[in-house]
Amino acid sequence: MPNYRRAYIEGGTYFFTVVTYNRNKILCTGENRENLKISIKEVCKEYPFIIDAWVLLPDHVHCIWTLPRDDNNFSIRWQLIKRRFTIRYKKFKNEIRAINESHKKRGEKVVWQRRFWEHLIRDERDFERHCDYIHYNPVKHGYVTAPKDWEFSTFHSFVKSGIYDNNWGARGEITIDEDVGNE
Repeated sequence: MPNYRRAYIEGGTYFFTVVTYNRNKILCTGENRENLKISIKEVCKEYPFIIDAWVLLPDHVHCIWTLPRDDNNFSIRWQLIKRRFTIRYKKFKNEIRAINESHKKRGEKVVWQRRFWEHLIRDERDFERHCDYIHYNPVKHGYVTAPKDWEFSTFHSFVKSGIYDNNWGARGEITIDEDVGNE
């Protein structure tokens, strides 16, 4: 089994990519968005964190979180969010089943990929580059022609805060470094 190395830094700020199993496009439906929102709120009450930036796409999520000063356990947060979402997903009569012997052995329901991508944000410039990646991602995937046209992200709150102009990314002038995102 691969040896995954994660950077667990107390109070760290992290970029994440979390993907559905087989990239099933289930996340942007009304009930599933609400399920995810509720799951995140519940986990945040138990294990606080701040969502600094966010985008929800049909088959994956990108976000930046900041953990409390004395906490580094983002893995438990994602484990609980994914588990609670899956329970709610199943309650809405969505069929989920173990796909193979490995899933059966682990008692896994295949709504999410097992792992997630994590990147420790190093400095302000790294934070800005990852925010740009997050907010431009719906354009990258061809869902919209401008970030302002995608409703499931923090782009609009960044515009209200004066971080972005409302037309940022609308003219295709955004270039994202290859080392950002690792989707």
